[in-house]
Amino acid sequence: MPVLKLEAKPAPVGDFTVLRVIPQRALRFVGPFCFLDHMGPHTSIGVVDGGVAPHPHIGLATVTYLFDGAILHRDSLGTEQLITPGDVNWMTAGRGIVHSERTPPSLIGKSSTMHGLQFWVALPIKSADESAGAMDHEEGPPSFQHAPRSSLPFEKKDGVSLRVVLGEWKKQRSPVKIASPLTLVVAELDAGAELELDPLHPERALYVAEGNVTLDAESLSRGEVASLVPGEAHTVTAITPAKVAFMAGAALDGPRSLLWNFVSSRRELLNKAKEDWIAGRFPNVPGDAGPRVPWPESK
Repeated sequence: MPVLKLEAKPAPVGDFTVLRVIPQRALRFVGPFCFLDHMGPHTSIGVVDGGVAPHPHIGLATVTYLFDGAILHRDSLGTEQLITPGDVNWMTAGRGIVHSERTPPSLIGKSSTMHGLQFWVALPIKSADESAGAMDHEEGPPSFQHAPRSSLPFEKKDGVSLRVVLGEWKKQRSPVKIASPLTLVVAELDAGAELELDPLHPERALYVAEGNVTLDAESLSRGEVASLVPGEAHTVTAITPAKVAFMAGAALDGPRSLLWNFVSSRRELLNKAKEDWIAGRFPNVPGDAGPRVPWPESK
């Protein structure tokens, strides 16, 4: 039986509302995963400045995965990357980055469906191997990776279509370079299909993005997340056709604080990032000259 079952909560982001899965008071982290937003599914008419305007991050990596629709990613490194269903973007914020997520030009003025997930992964306090030149820690330089759908391990068997988004799953490994031990898989299940969740990491959770399933004897439906028992295997059974995300990882290497879009082990870095954003000291996003997301007054 799951340790915990929670409902995601509505939250405004850009020009739409999402379901915020984590963090919640009762479930702040799953390994290094510290944030999950579920976007859609919703249908809208694309507009030139639709989506999310330029906004900053520190101390984390963002991971975007779409079921439907498309997003044009731009960032302060000069990256411009179209994200389509099944692709993966891993953007390392490190000591600071700014990015926007916009309506692609091909969808402006057209009706389209948007449905996807965005995760934040807290970066290690220090690199696992700085001697080898790895700088994938919370105060390292920002960077960007894109893995197209065709590059990700995929299997379809017994009514389960599963893609390895991050890390390793049953000896198949995603090409995305990650900063700490973790796994993220997204699966689509036909009604009656089963998916076994092995105890491959100490902390694990299952999120239902669509449909109804059972997790052992526990029922779960769209918008619900379950934390799993450490060290135990679990079985997911689809009651209806379903989409699920399974995230797992090793516990963080120390406490973290979150402030708006920032994550850090040092509170003074969060305060400095806030001051820098308000003062306009973060870099610009080439190709996106629109107004930046203002600092929220409630923070």
